[in-house]
Amino acid sequence: MIRSILATIFFMSTTLTFSQTLKKVSYQDGAQKLSGLVTSNAGKKLPGVLILPAWKGIDDEARNAALDLEKQGYIAFIADIYGEGNIPTDNASAAKVAGYYKQDFKAYQKRISLALEQLKKSGANPEKIAVIGYCFGGSGALEAARGKLPIVGVVSIHGGLAKDPARMNEPLSAKILVEHPADDASVKPEDYAQLVKEMNDGKADWQIITYSNSKHTFTNPKSPDYNAVMAKRAWNHTMMFLKEILK
Repeated sequence: MIRSILATIFFMSTTLTFSQTLKKVSYQDGAQKLSGLVTSNAGKKLPGVLILPAWKGIDDEARNAALDLEKQGYIAFIADIYGEGNIPTDNASAAKVAGYYKQDFKAYQKRISLALEQLKKSGANPEKIAVIGYCFGGSGALEAARGKLPIVGVVSIHGGLAKDPARMNEPLSAKILVEHPADDASVKPEDYAQLVKEMNDGKADWQIITYSNSKHTFTNPKSPDYNAVMAKRAWNHTMMFLKEILK
């Protein structure tokens, strides 16, 4: 009973916090309306971090990350990849729409690029911008690097690592941090090996940190995969990486 009451209080307080500190930003991709969120320090000349959410779109994990990043002195912008009217309501619809962007990586890179423009318009220093992403967004972080978008570095957090083998390995200028759960059943060993080869071929500044006893969505408190110890370590590694490349 007490735990239930505390959970309700926490939910109400975090919902209030989100409404107070994250501002809706409307933008377009042609006729498609997009709706992202930006932190309340928008307008200041600060380093910027673009957050790419997981496969169901903007969620509490992305919102919490934005608020934490604001506390650390970054302007954070949460991208809307799918657009209004296209937000998945269940795993099946999420898999379908995320699968579309994984296949059409150019469309994914374009949506990321449009969100980056909004981050710059929010005051972020264009010379000091990074991308972090969760799950599907982690795949997007790698696509931001592959697409040579104007960023300093990327963090892929339990992201998909696979790339169509028909795509050539190209130079990678963005610094890359991959935070990989050791027991992620969605990542094949050959995908992991190919990513390492791709980053080496691209002469990237890269690192992969693997977290023990961790399944796919180990950083999300709402997931049955959540591993609080490893999630905290992963966030600390993210903060260290961002501090190094942006400050």
